[in-house]
Amino acid sequence: MIRSMTAFGSASVNLERGTLALELRSVNSRFLDLHFRLPDELRHLEGALRERISAAVPRGKVEVRINLTRRASTDPTRLNLAALEGAAELLRAVRAIVPDTATPRLAELLAWPGVQADADDPAHWDEAALQSVDTALVQLQDARVAEGARLAGIMRERADAIGEIVTQIQGQLPQILVDYRERLGRKLRDAVESAFPGGLQSITGAELSERLAHEATLFTLRIDVDEELSRLGSHRAELDRILSGSATPGKGKASGSPGKRLDFLFQEMNREANTLGSKAGAIEMTRAAVDLKLLIEQLREQAQNIE
Repeated sequence: MIRSMTAFGSASVNLERGTLALELRSVNSRFLDLHFRLPDELRHLEGALRERISAAVPRGKVEVRINLTRRASTDPTRLNLAALEGAAELLRAVRAIVPDTATPRLAELLAWPGVQADADDPAHWDEAALQSVDTALVQLQDARVAEGARLAGIMRERADAIGEIVTQIQGQLPQILVDYRERLGRKLRDAVESAFPGGLQSITGAELSERLAHEATLFTLRIDVDEELSRLGSHRAELDRILSGSATPGKGKASGSPGKRLDFLFQEMNREANTLGSKAGAIEMTRAAVDLKLLIEQLREQAQNIE
């Protein structure tokens, strides 16, 4: 199954103390690259979160963000008066230096670390955080699959265009060969007349054979594109297998990654297109080689987002 590395997932949990909101954002990357933005109360959960995300996401740059919105307590018995007195003492010390320091609002005082009785209990949010990451991962994976299907559709359109170009060249090749032979004949006559102004009677058999062999070799090198066209056809078939999920993966998670296999495949396709262009014996083949390279580059751009 083709998955995109660009996706988003989120989840939130409402508790008596407040709300925990978790977001997962992923973009393309060669490897799995996790970045955490966690409140201090949840720093100790980074290892557990990393383990769960790594088990579900093999590649991509993933940002994990958790926000806590605390609900102010209206129960005076839940206030930590010592912590509140500490905040007041700090305010007095600041005003001794900066007399016009504003008085904090009630919400700011209640959010002060330790003011509410259970504010310093990190385990209060642990279960909510782990539950949220599991929920967000499901959403993230669904989004990756949906975006991957869209990318696969775009890539199939480009692959079909490549197939049309290859078929067109194969259909034009017989006439291209005829035209090239005619040009070769004219070139041979011009070459013989230039090298031997005295006419054919002044040419030895060895000299004529050497000239003909040289030109025939150039002809073969520049016009024989059957192998390149055949390989492009094979590469296109492999592309269809990868996009359909029927290709056999290699050993290990990384070697079996469709994105990495597609990147290697497009390198091979681009090599065949370059060779085709270098052998171009007709303007039709030159144009075809350019069109193929453009389509392959478009495929490579799309593959950068494939997991």
